[in-house]
Amino acid sequence: MTIQPLNVVILPDGRMDAKNAATYCGLSVKTLAMKRCSGTGPRYVKPGRVFYFRSDLDEWLSENRAISTTQARQAAA
Repeated sequence: MTIQPLNVVILPDGRMDAKNAATYCGLSVKTLAMKRCSGTGPRYVKPGRVFYFRSDLDEWLSENRAISTTQARQAAA
């Protein structure tokens, strides 16, 4: 089995558009948008279009790690 790299475009300053950020996080664009609207997603900037910085995505992913499904449910409540 060969692992295929994801094609994620990261701008030189570390920004990604919503599509690339969703791919980077393993989410759909719609799920990322829903998290953005509910305030449970990663930090973003909106100078016209929505962009995410790679460092903010990495921080958000790290903060949302869970050891078990019980722990994940408790964190979501």
